[in-house]
Amino acid sequence: MNRDRAAMKAAVLHRFGGPEELTLQEIDVPEIGPEDVLIQVAYAGVGEWDAFERQGGYAAMLGLNTEFPYILGSEGAGTVVARGEKVSNVNVGDPVYAPAFLNPHGGFYAEYAAVESKYVSRIPEGLTKQEAAVISGVGITALRGLEDVLQLRQGESVLIFGASGGVGHIAVQLAKAMGAHVFAVASGDDGAAFMKKLGCDAAVNGKAVDITSMARKFSPSGFDAALFTAGGEAADASVRCLRDGGRLAYPNGIHPELRIPPGITAAGYNGDPDPEIIARLHRYILQRKLTVQISQMFALKDADKAHTALHHHYLGKIGLEVNP
Repeated sequence: MNRDRAAMKAAVLHRFGGPEELTLQEIDVPEIGPEDVLIQVAYAGVGEWDAFERQGGYAAMLGLNTEFPYILGSEGAGTVVARGEKVSNVNVGDPVYAPAFLNPHGGFYAEYAAVESKYVSRIPEGLTKQEAAVISGVGITALRGLEDVLQLRQGESVLIFGASGGVGHIAVQLAKAMGAHVFAVASGDDGAAFMKKLGCDAAVNGKAVDITSMARKFSPSGFDAALFTAGGEAADASVRCLRDGGRLAYPNGIHPELRIPPGITAAGYNGDPDPEIIARLHRYILQRKLTVQISQMFALKDADKAHTALHHHYLGKIGLEVNP
């Protein structure tokens, strides 16, 4: 650590591996460039994809030259405490949120995060800092899948598998906002009940019912479109509920891989942030008042426990409390 620079606490990795590799440590506060914003982090989202990043999955996939200590955290919210001279979209003191996927300055599992200003937005009225911290990654992933890949249209039927998870519970709300008829396959009876509360036209517990018979009752000729956020036997059974010529989208990295029958157009995609889709999600948040479900909040020092919780049943999102 450079003693001339301010220090901060961060949950860091010294090597890729399991949740136990996440340890709390003091490191330097990141420096900002002319187009960056320094955010004092209040809360950080813990995404399903964070585990893949922690294991070194993205580094191997993209051929990245990783430097340690390494800070995870691709979404978060807090307060602007400094900005570069070319930044004009936010001011010091503003409450903000941002996605920062594979941020070269380090992620949000830290007391401070330096983020390029084009990814940073003021928190909309009606959204708490906690909610803002966890909505970016899942919101962008859901919106990219529904609008850009599936090109979901008003009046179409859509099946959303993994609906009670992070991406799924935002996806069902966006699909309803787009005027689609939504059939949600959730995890657990509590997940199915949550989906009904969010306004899904039908919701089932994928672990307890015959998805195929319920889906056929809902959409006898098969679904026009589907968004999958997980794989497995129940997922493969659900895929067969699409009509011939139906469209299917899934974020890259879901495991096990889906078994796609002939006659269905399937596309994997990345939920990468860019200014255009960040602005689009921001409009949906403002206009539709999206509900963000936070199942558990962990202290920054317990980031390893948050990652362990990713592998257990929960609804919506998990987050870290950093500087509440």
